[in-house]
Amino acid sequence: MERSLRFVLLGTFTLRFSTGLTGAMLGLYLADLPAHGGPTIDARVVGLYSAIFFLTELVLSPLFGILSDRYGHHRVMLYGPIFGGIAVVLTGLTTSLPILGATRLLEGASTAASVPSILGFIALATAGNEILRGKAAARFEGATLAGLGVGFIVAPKLFEAIGPSAFFLNAGIYAVSFLIYWRGVKDPAGEVEAVAAPHIGVGRYLALVRSSHVLLLAPTWIAVNASIGLWFSQSLFQFSKSNPEFPDQALMAGFDANQITVAAIVIAAVFGAGLVYWGNRFKAMRRTTILLYGIIGGGVMVGAGLVVNHSAALPTALSLAALGIAGLGLFVLAGATPAALGLLADISERFPHDRGAIMGLYSVFLAIGQITGSVIGGFAAVWRGIDGMLVATAVLLALALIPLRRLRTQEHEIDLVSEPTTDAVAGA
Repeated sequence: MERSLRFVLLGTFTLRFSTGLTGAMLGLYLADLPAHGGPTIDARVVGLYSAIFFLTELVLSPLFGILSDRYGHHRVMLYGPIFGGIAVVLTGLTTSLPILGATRLLEGASTAASVPSILGFIALATAGNEILRGKAAARFEGATLAGLGVGFIVAPKLFEAIGPSAFFLNAGIYAVSFLIYWRGVKDPAGEVEAVAAPHIGVGRYLALVRSSHVLLLAPTWIAVNASIGLWFSQSLFQFSKSNPEFPDQALMAGFDANQITVAAIVIAAVFGAGLVYWGNRFKAMRRTTILLYGIIGGGVMVGAGLVVNHSAALPTALSLAALGIAGLGLFVLAGATPAALGLLADISERFPHDRGAIMGLYSVFLAIGQITGSVIGGFAAVWRGIDGMLVATAVLLALALIPLRRLRTQEHEIDLVSEPTTDAVAGA
């Protein structure tokens, strides 16, 4: 079964690479859309497209999670690459804004089908083996973020080299993901029994969502995801062209593909290192403590980012120091996402035959956060450029702190539900 897990994680990387590549290239495509025969757009449209993607993920993730419990996690994870492949082919063929919006619906459906089924597969395949589960959960998060990060790194140079044809190349990568899932992954032990078992209904599912633990975790995770999603949706669009409305902001001078690629590599390396470091702290530290440190680290990153954005008149040494502090803040922020995923995995143990449905909440929280961040990011960028995005990030991280204190006081109760109870299973 560890072989299948390795292929699931490999497929997660390639699938998220395609997702990141599409999102990043779309930002570049939209920034230069008039050159390809399309209309001129502003940051609000970019934010709207990002929101469409995550709204689709939000709506469909619970549905695909339930389907994966009823028909098999392995079967449903095959749907994701198919939806994504169709989306990127359409993207490369059009400059129509409505059709481009429709491709975001398909990309959202791709993620909605993949994530709950993959997480349900991991939860089932690692049942009763906490060491393997910890490694698999951390590696899933790592594969997800690494895939998205590498997609963002590759996108500027690839799009510069071949333009919209790069979307067709990405369709081939989606096909690779399909083959990995189809040929490399086998049904985990217990899946036949899990599919045949009674499953929770809508009422029971909604009751779980309304439980105190989920309601406490949700706003913190949503706010953190929003602060990250704000940058995923806007950064390449803002960095790739100069903006004369904000001449005092060094990060809005307009950077070429090489500069953006180098910066993306550094950011991905720092975030990846932080992910590995904090993932290995799970045994020694409370997960809510890692969440707290992550939010504080994000705040430090914002403060240092403001200094970097206005560093044109500052001594070089001070600018470099601010850049280093921003990197340290990013390193600490990286621990927040796997810590939140670990808390949700603990809750899912109460419903051993409905892991896909429960783990689908990962996508729900992620999507709500990304939608919020995408919309806020668009308006913040129009308002004050990169400064506006940094201020919005700080506000979102401050909001993430509000429910965290109470969540910390109840963390021991979440640990207790990791042991399935008779009542929980009977009510499923």
